[in-house]
Amino acid sequence: MALQEELEKEGNFLFRYRSYFPLVVLVAGLGVHILSELHNTGNKETLIYEIYEIFCVLVCLLGFSIRVLTVGYSANRTSGRNTKRQVAESVNTTGSYSLVRHPLYLGNFLMWLGIGMFTGNLYFIIIFTLSFWIYYERIMYAEEQFLRRKFDDLYLDWAAKVPPVFPNFKNYVKPAESFHLRKVLRKEKDGFFAFVLIIFIMENVGEWVKEGSFVIDDIWLWVLFIFSLLIYVILKIMKKRKMLDDK
Repeated sequence: MALQEELEKEGNFLFRYRSYFPLVVLVAGLGVHILSELHNTGNKETLIYEIYEIFCVLVCLLGFSIRVLTVGYSANRTSGRNTKRQVAESVNTTGSYSLVRHPLYLGNFLMWLGIGMFTGNLYFIIIFTLSFWIYYERIMYAEEQFLRRKFDDLYLDWAAKVPPVFPNFKNYVKPAESFHLRKVLRKEKDGFFAFVLIIFIMENVGEWVKEGSFVIDDIWLWVLFIFSLLIYVILKIMKKRKMLDDK
């Protein structure tokens, strides 16, 4: 099999199982964070460390915001969470897609980068970044092959002007679609709660391992966790009652 076909085959396989990649990052990150806590002898309760933790959360929020804007302004039957096969009824070329060809994956990267940074381990951050690039590079390749075959020149003309990963803000084109709030709440409700929960678990498990007891610390993180939990529960109820369905 030629390399081109091999890369596409690998990309389609990884596309179907891409939801499991964060679980690997979570387990590895939690292990690294625990080890860091066990070997840390200094005082982490400093203003600089508090600012660093908040910065990590802000990186996650930046990635989540990119996902929200991308999904909110994207056309239906595109930019979905489907895992069985590629789906695209049209080519998104405005909004986030006028800046970068894969804004959702850029958002994913920043969300998980913030979590990786929370470990405070430079080696883990570097390994995560390289792993993410290798993993998603193949998925992006497979997606682009699918779009190229389906939309031909329409896709090629757009791809020739828009970079794959790093945004070019000079290319910005106002979104052609109106913002779909229900769509965002329906599809992205898990993302916000998930990254807050992961950071909350990492911080509290780390403290428990280090101190040998459960300590309520970092009030701002507790407030963020309770807020995200309430939002998640409310949206789950609304979805069950079909209040988030498109009208």
